[in-house]
Amino acid sequence: MNRPLASADFPDPAEADNVVYEPSPAELRAFSEHLETTTEYGSPSYVSEYRSRCADLTENAVDDEFDESDHERLRDAVQYAHDHEMVCLDRRLGRHPDHSYVCRYYVPKEYGRIALALATLFEPAREADGDPDFVTVQIPDWEETAIRVLPEQGVTAVLGSDYTGEAKKSFLRLFMYRVKRAGGLGLHAGCKRVRVAGEGDEFRTVGQLFLGLSATGKSTLTGHGFGLDPPEAAEMLQDDVCALLPDGTVAGSEGNGLYVKTIGLDPDEQPAMYDAVTHESAVLENVAVDGDGTVDFDHDELTRNGRAAIDRDHLASASDDVDLESVDQVFFITRNPLMPPIAKLSPEQAAAAFMLGESIQTSAGDPDRAGEAIRVVGTNPFIVGSKGEEGNRFRDLVSALDVECYVINTGYVGGESTRDVGVDETVAILREVARGTVEWTDDETTELTIPESVPGLPIEEYYVPDHVDDYERAARELRQERRAYLDGFEELRDEIKRAVY
Repeated sequence: MNRPLASADFPDPAEADNVVYEPSPAELRAFSEHLETTTEYGSPSYVSEYRSRCADLTENAVDDEFDESDHERLRDAVQYAHDHEMVCLDRRLGRHPDHSYVCRYYVPKEYGRIALALATLFEPAREADGDPDFVTVQIPDWEETAIRVLPEQGVTAVLGSDYTGEAKKSFLRLFMYRVKRAGGLGLHAGCKRVRVAGEGDEFRTVGQLFLGLSATGKSTLTGHGFGLDPPEAAEMLQDDVCALLPDGTVAGSEGNGLYVKTIGLDPDEQPAMYDAVTHESAVLENVAVDGDGTVDFDHDELTRNGRAAIDRDHLASASDDVDLESVDQVFFITRNPLMPPIAKLSPEQAAAAFMLGESIQTSAGDPDRAGEAIRVVGTNPFIVGSKGEEGNRFRDLVSALDVECYVINTGYVGGESTRDVGVDETVAILREVARGTVEWTDDETTELTIPESVPGLPIEEYYVPDHVDDYERAARELRQERRAYLDGFEELRDEIKRAVY
């Protein structure tokens, strides 16, 4: 077989004797009962060998030098699916009329637990949806660990890893690639709709996107109610991946559930999330559970990347919708101590922020480097194709759509020993930005547009130069370093490189 693989090369799930097609959640749970610990909530909990993504072992045929050995791995994976007892699910990714895709997933029967989590996240495919657009085969017991992707054919082989996140992202990666080919831009972003008071007795709806790596506050802010009282309200549409389209709409991806981090989950700070994670429908992965089923979300003996696949129906802050009618505001989440709690960006500055992707390394990406400062374009480790072209596309979209863009610091101003920007402070700022009540000023020292006043918050106490020794030197060196970084992207337009802040 010298041609690239296609979905037709896999076993026909409706006819193959070795494939259990569309088993129920109870059956999937039974297939992996030898791996399960039942929690005090009645939900299943599993411990995987791999507890984060294997980014350094992932290659795709667009960006990497795919040789015959890579194609051989894919062909061998398909043959494995023909020769062994497998589970197969067909799931629908997204609901948008132009960007809804059928995902077919194969995994060995004894690893039905991964399919169980996936079924919690994605909606069942409908007969009218047709043949699969994307196909993933995951074989945890493979002799080596390798993730190989054929973006054009929509085929992924996850070999040697039993981490649920590899299955989920195998489909989301291709979702974003297809959207980009159609003129939009896939984003590693949370998406929410906020209804706030306007002039007089009128109300207005504000669509917001939050870009950030896992564990930097993206899920917390996307799912937060902003302290609004009815008839004002905030609701989460998407937690992880969505797509900004040329007409200003935002297409969602996961229609059934969310794959959330559980470490430090607090019922007082995140009551809606806590209720969903502790519901019997949740599927826990790498969470500390005692022999009697007692769950400890604060214990990191297994990993700081403990996860739960939760049902949207049990998350009070989740909307029934997954698509946003129109985006109005985009927020880049950073932990850079030289950044203010919030700054307003021009389209070119926003594209620079997109390219810089400044954040901290998390346990979801590389547990050994968790906490280190890193840069990931678009805060999106799943980009296929030119990263510079993604920055250009982002600038063009937000400019044409007149989208407001901001960078927000959810860490410390000036360093850990100075001024903490907590969730309450960030939420207060975001709430007033949505309401349009923040007064802005162009600050000469920081060369940024920052708040002059925020109702209910002493924003002047967070002025960065007051908390950094020799701020001008530190800021100058940061800009120089940022420019040098952006110069490494040949396809990125000069107007974006010059806009570094």
